[in-house]
Amino acid sequence: MVQEPADPEVVEEAPPAPLLTLRDGLPPIVDTREALDAVVAAVAAGTGPVGLDAERASGYRYSARAYLIQLRREGAGSALIDPIAFDDLADLNEAIGDAEWILHAASQDIPCLREVGLVPTALFDTELAARLLGYPRVGLATLVEVIVGKSMRKEHSAADWSKRPLPEPWLEYAALDVEVLLELREVLVAELEESGKTEWARQEFEHLIAHEPPPRQDPWRRTSGIHKAKGRRALGAVRELWTVRDQLAADLDTTPGRLIPDSAVIAAANALPTSGKLLMDTPGFHGRGARRYLDSWVDALKRARALPENELPPVANRSDGPPQVRSWADRDPVAAARLNTARAAVTELAESRNIPVENLLTPDYMRRVLWSPPKVADADLDAAVAAELADLSARQWQIDLMTPLICEAIRNPGTPEPAAAPAEPEPDED
Repeated sequence: MVQEPADPEVVEEAPPAPLLTLRDGLPPIVDTREALDAVVAAVAAGTGPVGLDAERASGYRYSARAYLIQLRREGAGSALIDPIAFDDLADLNEAIGDAEWILHAASQDIPCLREVGLVPTALFDTELAARLLGYPRVGLATLVEVIVGKSMRKEHSAADWSKRPLPEPWLEYAALDVEVLLELREVLVAELEESGKTEWARQEFEHLIAHEPPPRQDPWRRTSGIHKAKGRRALGAVRELWTVRDQLAADLDTTPGRLIPDSAVIAAANALPTSGKLLMDTPGFHGRGARRYLDSWVDALKRARALPENELPPVANRSDGPPQVRSWADRDPVAAARLNTARAAVTELAESRNIPVENLLTPDYMRRVLWSPPKVADADLDAAVAAELADLSARQWQIDLMTPLICEAIRNPGTPEPAAAPAEPEPDED
């Protein structure tokens, strides 16, 4: 029997990558002093960098504290530590000493690890390293599949890690997150060296260790749908409701949106009902805490109605930065031309260096310098721009690459685009 030739149009799908499994089995939860002492001794006797991860209860709890900490070190194996059982983990931090931490998306985990006394002195961030190397997708599961050739389950990533006891499948998922960090680091270190980006990564990692994000200005303005608030009085009501909800959520250690969602805040702020009954009848006002904390919501709305005009929040958030980019052409056509010229050059540089544009330089930094360039002699421009970028916390490798592009855009901005003509009024209908 003659076999039919394969259809050239049919492309066989690659078989799925084998599932990543634990090499040493599932370690027990460390929630006693004796168990922690044993882990501390093992980590101190281990060698090389330490893979670390933390699980929070985002979406369930108000705080961003760690409810589980996973670590792995050569010679020490893996450990799953319940930080809630201890006042702090200072002894573990001392055992790690100056060994390098390996984290994935370190900026998410470092704050909650600091809270329990774990503070890195050296760092390798596998996600950030992958970004610098131009990997198109940098999630841990994707990198493990691409680099290690194994697949990972991610079904427990959004679980409520404050739950006790933690189910075994969750613990296995958590242990696997540190299982491959050492192997990922080895591959990424080699690729950074080969691409000439080792120094870039070193500076980025040092910045992560030292960086402390500034407190958010007017955090209530991050309420989803706030653009639907009808005027300054409604904005004042959003602020009052947000503040009350935030304090209640902190006291209850629950996510604010689980009391009343943002949509309910906006609905109540626009309606400004004068009683609990009217508030509960307001379309869109709902949530687990809508009726339970009704008096608190009514009091907040009462305060908003009583605010004098000069205490109402402005429609637009005050900022020390440049205006929205969409308004540049009208407000300063030359600045808009500078930005367009710089953007084109940065895009070309990013493609040639195989790195995302946003990793070359924080976009806000470039906008600030281009909106209001240093007022210095041309011969001093490069040094002045470099100094401004440094003041904004740009890393030296970014300054070295970006300063020439920004200065060129300042010196030769190109032809400004004409400002948009104001819309002509529509004729009155008869």
